[in-house]
Amino acid sequence: MSLELLTYHFLLDDLLNRWQPTLGKEYVAYKNHCYRVLNFYRALVGDNTEAIDKAAIAVAFHDLGIWTDQSLDYLAPSARLARHYLHEAQKSAWESDVLAMITLHHKIWPYSHNPLVDAFRKADWLDVSLGQLPMGLSKSFIRRVKQTWPNAGFHVFLAKQSVRHTLRHPFKPLPMFRW
Repeated sequence: MSLELLTYHFLLDDLLNRWQPTLGKEYVAYKNHCYRVLNFYRALVGDNTEAIDKAAIAVAFHDLGIWTDQSLDYLAPSARLARHYLHEAQKSAWESDVLAMITLHHKIWPYSHNPLVDAFRKADWLDVSLGQLPMGLSKSFIRRVKQTWPNAGFHVFLAKQSVRHTLRHPFKPLPMFRW
């Protein structure tokens, strides 16, 4: 029996809807990216409701700084937005996990201090690599996720932003990566 895909998560949809005006024409592309990452994350951690809810919040905010700060140096701004939301939603107890998921999601090497954070990192890398880094998930599962939540131009948007950033900041071309 194959894992049922998440096609709706109340926290994720609520947060994305709040930020739709900021995301503008990239709203669908970002929403689909978020749902792909959340589905990959769930496949990696299992049906742990609290872990999935934490990841839903993290995934909603993890790249938002690209739009709010108009920069690829977006990890700190994205974490700041998430921290504000967590306090507003009275979920401060989740701050450590959620902020680590955001600030370390482009960490190149595994993060052994927290398996939830590392699973989030793997899920994002899986999506950013267009499935070329499967992180132990089956190709058929990855294909189903990508068919359900198509790219919608997300990777093209990231590539354009990367070129613009590199032209403006040639000595800091990819500031979001962490070792």
